[in-house]
Amino acid sequence: MSRHDDRVSIQHMIDHALEAKTFTEGLTREALDADRLKVLALTRLLEVVGEAAARVSDATRSVDLRAVLNN
Repeated sequence: MSRHDDRVSIQHMIDHALEAKTFTEGLTREALDADRLKVLALTRLLEVVGEAAARVSDATRSVDLRAVLNN
């Protein structure tokens, strides 16, 4: 298995989380519950976020992002 670049995984997490946010803007919980296709699409977007997160190395996970983002 080849070594995976954490930057790719993090970008996938960001992209799919933003897509999920955009997908649900203005959507009530009741409307979401009534639309099975939207529920499945949102579930898949969040699955991708979780799968990408699982590929991030322990070294990257240990970085304090607050310190990185404040510079």
